[in-house]
Amino acid sequence: MHLTTLATCNLNQWALDFEGNLQRITQSIQIAKAAGAKYRLGPELEISGYGCEDAFLEGDTIRHSWECLAEILNSDLTDGILCDLGMPVMHRGVRYNGRILALNRRILLIRPKMILADDGNYREPRWFAPWQHPRTIEDHALPRLIRAITRQDVVPFGDAAIATRDTVLASETCEELFAPSSPHTYLGLDGIEIVANGSGSHHELRKLHRRIDLIRNASAKGGGIYLYANQQGCDGGRLYFDGCALIAVNGQVVAQGSQFSLLDVEVVTATVDLEDVRSYRGAIGSRQVQASASPSVPRIVADFDLTHAPDRAPAHPIEVRYHTPEEEIAYGPACWLWDYLRRSGMAGLFVPLSGGADSSSVATQVGIMCQMVAAEAQAGNKQVIADARRIMRDDTTMPTDPVEFAGHILFTCYMGTKNSSKATRKRAKALATQIGASHLEINIDTAVTAITKLFTKFTGRTPQFKVHGGSEAENVALQNIQARLRLVLAYLFAQMLPWVHGRRGSLLVLGTGNVDEALRGYMTKYDNSSADINPIGSISKVDLRRFLRWAAANKGYTALLDVLEAAPTAELEPITETYSQRDEVDMGMTYEELSRFGRLRKIDRCGPLSMFEKLALEWNHLPPREVAEKVKRFFFYYAINRHKATVLTPAYHAESYSPDDNRFDLRQFLYNARWSWQFRRLDQMVAEMEEQRKTPPE
Repeated sequence: MHLTTLATCNLNQWALDFEGNLQRITQSIQIAKAAGAKYRLGPELEISGYGCEDAFLEGDTIRHSWECLAEILNSDLTDGILCDLGMPVMHRGVRYNGRILALNRRILLIRPKMILADDGNYREPRWFAPWQHPRTIEDHALPRLIRAITRQDVVPFGDAAIATRDTVLASETCEELFAPSSPHTYLGLDGIEIVANGSGSHHELRKLHRRIDLIRNASAKGGGIYLYANQQGCDGGRLYFDGCALIAVNGQVVAQGSQFSLLDVEVVTATVDLEDVRSYRGAIGSRQVQASASPSVPRIVADFDLTHAPDRAPAHPIEVRYHTPEEEIAYGPACWLWDYLRRSGMAGLFVPLSGGADSSSVATQVGIMCQMVAAEAQAGNKQVIADARRIMRDDTTMPTDPVEFAGHILFTCYMGTKNSSKATRKRAKALATQIGASHLEINIDTAVTAITKLFTKFTGRTPQFKVHGGSEAENVALQNIQARLRLVLAYLFAQMLPWVHGRRGSLLVLGTGNVDEALRGYMTKYDNSSADINPIGSISKVDLRRFLRWAAANKGYTALLDVLEAAPTAELEPITETYSQRDEVDMGMTYEELSRFGRLRKIDRCGPLSMFEKLALEWNHLPPREVAEKVKRFFFYYAINRHKATVLTPAYHAESYSPDDNRFDLRQFLYNARWSWQFRRLDQMVAEMEEQRKTPPE
């Protein structure tokens, strides 16, 4: 047997938090060494934080990264352990996303990323260049502060492997795993036995399977050991990096970290037998042929043994843990909210709680966050306890009761009008009570009346609701007054409630708009869709309702069952004997249809015509003309409301059809809403399909 113990990790790094990042890196190396590991892998750009974005263009970011690396090299952290660290590096005037491989206080190799992420949430080519010289290395001149520590003037820079006395290992970085032609393929053919991937991969619903399938495949086709490290937490933006560090051997996972956790540092180790890799590879005939002809990768020789005495048994394959989408909606935003709350310095959270599915989902996610905090406090997590006490401004209370903790940090408010129902008021209060939130019930009719009277005073006209004979313009305006006043009041209460309770600071206002309503524009600009952050802004209504049912059954929030039974309604128009406002009627489409439109628009990149072509076959229970009208209605409202996407509250990213134009969906916000060419072609296609249906087959 040739046993080696390897370590990878999830780290909750924060962009530009060099001191905190260094502390977490240090802790992870210390834990790895204590576990007997000879190699430690960290996440992508872990020293600076992945989400620095345009701060990568600042010389200070690279300078401070070198300073942190100097702290690591000038200590005993790398003594007896090969450390693989991520940071930005400037080489010959070009900025690279780099891996630093260091051992015994010296740098063995700087390995630049060769395939950059440039879609969806990622804009790496804006800040970095790809290394375009596979299997090639150059000399890199080290900064003066590093030279003084390592006594090295230059170190190898490029695509190479580290050859220890007993094995060979190499790195690839994040996107390189997902690329059609990944480096691990030729690395494996050249005899590299251990491939390590330091990554910065974000959470998206139902995405983890793809990532793990790729890792399994990377180590299964040609054999080998694959280590994966990831960031875990909110790096400072919309993304939640979802950890799940793991180790795979010959296609089988032998160790896996958590996907959602409040731990700042989580180290995953496994002892593996290199002989298992050699035996596996030797039994694959096609690999033998291809490997014998494979070009070689430069080796950097390290006078070091990665293997150790057979003092422990190798790790056995484990069953990979996957969360259901309902659990992902629960734990991902909860962890994201916790990071945002504890790092923002705010005193708590404020949720305008209407008793509907969306605001109830947000309040429930906060409740689950409180449950997670309480569980970590009960387990003795010192960091969570310290953060919770700082938020509560109380150094003595132990946050071990989730209901009690929620009473300190969550404030909810039902803002009713004469158009609101007793049922929604009751549902809001019941849920707030079960969570433990400090809850208020207020009536805002006085403020609404004051605004309408002000308008009448200066115009001489009094707008009326549609049910009272008013026009569509009057009807929408009167609804928007209520919605926007709620935002004004939400911020007033968020700023003043801590003062009322004798505390300093203010509260973060949480948005309560879902991704489907943002896509359709079915929301008032600057109403409760606007806030500081929004944990459900990239989650569909369909998924939210499933989440609420799960939370009622699994988290003790049984009040959600009444929420689920109610039809979605804005409650902004008067209720009469013959009329009751319903969201899906107002929108002219169901939430299920909206979700499908969103996926076709963003993921499948469909315009009106191609969307109709797909749906005419998929929705074959409807006549083509009805499908066409639904498609036209969607694109019309999408176009006229696209401007609302420019002010969408920064939302937790969870769905791949998010319309957030600031980061994710880079389309214009001023459209020709007539879609004249597109709709004319669509109408021609409908006519052709109808004519074909009239003509009987021969």
